[in-house]
Amino acid sequence: MTDPSLFNTVLVWPILNALVGIYKILFLLNTPYALGFSIIGLTVVIRFILYPLTASQLRASRKMQEVSPHLSKLKEKHKNDAKMLQQETMKLYKEHGVNPAAGCLPVLVQIPIIWGLYSVLSQIVALGPQSVVSSINKVVYFDFLKLTSTWDPSFFGLPLGQNPAHLISTTGPLILLVPLLTALFQFIQSKMMTLSSPPSGEKNLPTTRLPAEQGGQEKKKKDDFASAFQSQSLYIFPLMIGFFSYQFPIGLSLYWNTFTVFGIIQQYQISGLGGLESLWQKKKKQ
Repeated sequence: MTDPSLFNTVLVWPILNALVGIYKILFLLNTPYALGFSIIGLTVVIRFILYPLTASQLRASRKMQEVSPHLSKLKEKHKNDAKMLQQETMKLYKEHGVNPAAGCLPVLVQIPIIWGLYSVLSQIVALGPQSVVSSINKVVYFDFLKLTSTWDPSFFGLPLGQNPAHLISTTGPLILLVPLLTALFQFIQSKMMTLSSPPSGEKNLPTTRLPAEQGGQEKKKKDDFASAFQSQSLYIFPLMIGFFSYQFPIGLSLYWNTFTVFGIIQQYQISGLGGLESLWQKKKKQ
């Protein structure tokens, strides 16, 4: 907990102090499971801080998805003329108000902050009851943040420092709800980030067909592969996150689920249900 690296000094320790500050407030208010709610509170605070950047990234991503079919047609039409393709691509971006670099800067800014939060929680949940007070008090900035007693390392009876893989033998299969919910939340967010249907007017656009000798078959195979990969990733990534949640401490799953749920809310505010719209309509018809 006292690693003097630049990363810890600039990111980890300030985030840790914020976490301890939230914990002290909740502790003074006699809030049960104060540490767990502190993790939720800190995650929400950081999400709010990153809100403008995330919103900018989501809007840029949405616009890029909307022009993607048009861009594919341009690539097909001008595949032998790189200069014309570049000119037409820039024209397309300008017409639709798309800045390809708009989504990059927010991501670059968010990554170290999110990683810093993850590092804090990784270290917090790994602390044993005997070392909590001494370890925390070495890195807090102010005396009023110092702990006088160890904290409750559980959240509604679940130990934040242990993972479902170890707890399943004592708590039973009910503990599997943690990784299952983690995977479900991740799937919902990923699905919402996809387009629900082709952009307006796209269905009526003529499709340019290339003869086989010009690479039409190769183009179709590439499109089919890209479509299949995107479709499979929609399910594979949430399953991976769910598996990690099964292996990682519950405290990290609590952070990740809070982060994802907040992201779902933000995604809905900016783009609506997105790819979930079709599923929602089917559910309503049943």
